[in-house]
Amino acid sequence: MHRKILLWGICFALVAVLLGAFGAHALKSILSPEKLQSYETGVRYQLIHALALIALSIYCQLNEAAHGTIKGIRWAANFFIVGCCLFSGSIYGLSLLSITQSSWAVLLGPITPIGGLCFMLGWASWARVVWLNKVDM
Repeated sequence: MHRKILLWGICFALVAVLLGAFGAHALKSILSPEKLQSYETGVRYQLIHALALIALSIYCQLNEAAHGTIKGIRWAANFFIVGCCLFSGSIYGLSLLSITQSSWAVLLGPITPIGGLCFMLGWASWARVVWLNKVDM
């Protein structure tokens, strides 16, 4: 299980770096400062949660070796993955679709807070795992 979590984290980190570079170089002259700042927020949260997935994978691997499979880790990982897709993905869409004034931009707005909620649930799930398993590293 920790290998899949690690791969998700690595892939999200790679995409965050690529999108960050794209934003800094290609979108700087196209987007308004407000939209560029929103785009950068999406990149930042994606990268933070990519690193969280990598850390979660390491935590999982270290504790599986000592205590066997830890219940609840999958919930935390899935919440982080869904959060990245919904939160950062909707921010990218809102930022980029504003270029064409598409009506799709209006539909993406309510998705962002759901992604943020997934991030919070991911952190809460991880805290619950640590609390219930009383695992010391």
